[in-house]
Amino acid sequence: MDKKTLWSDAGKRGLILGGMSIAYFISAAVLGKQGVPPVVSMILSAMLWIIKFGGCIFLMWLYLRSAAQANGHSRRDTFRYGRAIAVCSALFYSAVYLAWVLFVQPDFFAESFDAAIQLYSGFMTQDSLDAMENMKSSMPTVSFFTNFIWCWLYGTILSAIISGILCKEDNPFIDEQ
Repeated sequence: MDKKTLWSDAGKRGLILGGMSIAYFISAAVLGKQGVPPVVSMILSAMLWIIKFGGCIFLMWLYLRSAAQANGHSRRDTFRYGRAIAVCSALFYSAVYLAWVLFVQPDFFAESFDAAIQLYSGFMTQDSLDAMENMKSSMPTVSFFTNFIWCWLYGTILSAIISGILCKEDNPFIDEQ
């Protein structure tokens, strides 16, 4: 598979995987704001997370299986394709999450930090409280990069595992000649 096709395909499939995570994130956020009892909200959120988690693994399996069949079961190419899907998915999800916390729910981190400061104010020095207060403004950026790295690492590890299962006879550490 050439690079242009690889990234075009990976981008489309990354949008779908990232879209699943975004759908979970938004539904969990909306569910929390609906006045649903906390226990019910927690159970529904956990069920949605399990569906999202299993769905992402299943979709990655399908995508990599089709890639492995298309390129003659090369573990290396299958892994590269999965890694490209992971990058695109991570970038899409992280960008939407950043937009959510900056524009849709701009008080998200402020409310969280205020609750933490109120909870721990008796145990922290004034310098610690000031440091927490100063961190509020950088949290959207930090969360973007944290989400991106986490999603990319998860997708890369998942791609390595799945490509190893699908392409057992191929050694990924030896260049093809």
